[in-house]
Amino acid sequence: MVREPVRKNPEFFLFATLAAIALRLLFIFRVPAITADSFVYGDIAKNWVEQGIYGLSGLTRVSPTDIRLPGYPAFLAIIFRIFGMEHYRAVLLVQMFVDIATCFVIADLARRLLSPRAAKTAFLLAALCPFLANYTAAALTETWEVFFTVLALDFAVAGFEACGWQRWPACGLACGGAILMRPDGVLLPIAIELYLAALILVRPGRERPPDRGVGTLQFSLRAGLVLAVSVLLPLAPWTVRNWRTFGVFQPLAPRYANEANAFVPLGFERWTKTWIADYVSTEEVYWAVPGSPIDAANLPSRAFDSPDEKDQTEQLLDDYNQRLQIGPELDHRFKQLAEQRIRQDGWRYWLWLPCLRIADMWLRPRTEILPCNSRWWEFDEEAQWLAVMIALGILNLLYLGAALWGLVKGWHIPHLGLLVGFVLLRSAFLGTLENPETRYTLEGYPIVILLAATAWEHWSSGRDDA
Repeated sequence: MVREPVRKNPEFFLFATLAAIALRLLFIFRVPAITADSFVYGDIAKNWVEQGIYGLSGLTRVSPTDIRLPGYPAFLAIIFRIFGMEHYRAVLLVQMFVDIATCFVIADLARRLLSPRAAKTAFLLAALCPFLANYTAAALTETWEVFFTVLALDFAVAGFEACGWQRWPACGLACGGAILMRPDGVLLPIAIELYLAALILVRPGRERPPDRGVGTLQFSLRAGLVLAVSVLLPLAPWTVRNWRTFGVFQPLAPRYANEANAFVPLGFERWTKTWIADYVSTEEVYWAVPGSPIDAANLPSRAFDSPDEKDQTEQLLDDYNQRLQIGPELDHRFKQLAEQRIRQDGWRYWLWLPCLRIADMWLRPRTEILPCNSRWWEFDEEAQWLAVMIALGILNLLYLGAALWGLVKGWHIPHLGLLVGFVLLRSAFLGTLENPETRYTLEGYPIVILLAATAWEHWSSGRDDA
């Protein structure tokens, strides 16, 4: 893979790797994030190891579950078995090395698509990226999801280079690994399959023999079939297990991470999508249900279109706050309010709010798992974290700005359509979610880094020519 650039520049990669390790250790020891989701994964892993049941602990027994895919619990189970139960510090340290491996795969992708010099730039940008480093300190799926995503893309590009089918099983297995971490990982093989189909039309490989070149019907069908089979293989045991345990066909995980036969307040979910556009509302309103009160004062002005609607909304929240649960009757009232708002302004529901959610996920300072105020625009927290928040916000904009410049200057990059198509497909999907969280865009950050390296490559080449 990236052996040749490393062999030619051992000191550069050594010091960059040491810097990457230092940055990740800073996050791991100063601001580790063991969240409520972390304990859900940990409970499943612990029960899997101790009792052989993939399930959640109850008051008297462990109940089988399918609310989380088995990839991350399997990783936690291995760590717990080796280092001791609930040893989350060991989990974070292992994730650090996984993220370092991600940096090398990003460098290899840059080497394939650009040049060995761009591989160095991409490695440095990935190694020093605080947003990748930050999530190594969180006991969540993001580090592994990003690793499998960039690995699958690297194998896909290698498959295009080789013009054969040999790389596609590895690409499919990497996609399967991403799916086993998070159900939205299924967007990755979909993007690759769509690109294979598009290649038939644009035929970038006209200089190759027509019977085997990239862009031929034979190549796309063969690669697409091998990819699809390889993606499905890792999911087969999980799907069979769910069928035997619950009697349902469930190859992924439930849409709302709910237990079988549990009531899901779909009316409340729909109502939130008629106004929610930023992470702070996710934290203060969406995550509050059930179990925590909702302060109507935290709702933005776009949550109601008239004084009467505001009164109606506040009454619904008052009724919820009395029991801190949403039952069928209250949920139906939320649904009626949602339908009323959608009829009043369909463009807002179907277009403007999804676009705002996408923009929020890409442009926020990305401090949601740090001890920073989620209301970053109020600038009313401690000076230390205020500085961190501003610095990360500016750095995120610099990465994205460099990526846009690289996109403009690097339109000739081979298979750029695959990379950009994946980011666009994922972003469009994220716009449909009720809970905008910046971590959901992290899978696209390796492509941001690659395009930023393209921008640097173009700028440095211009300086050399001058």
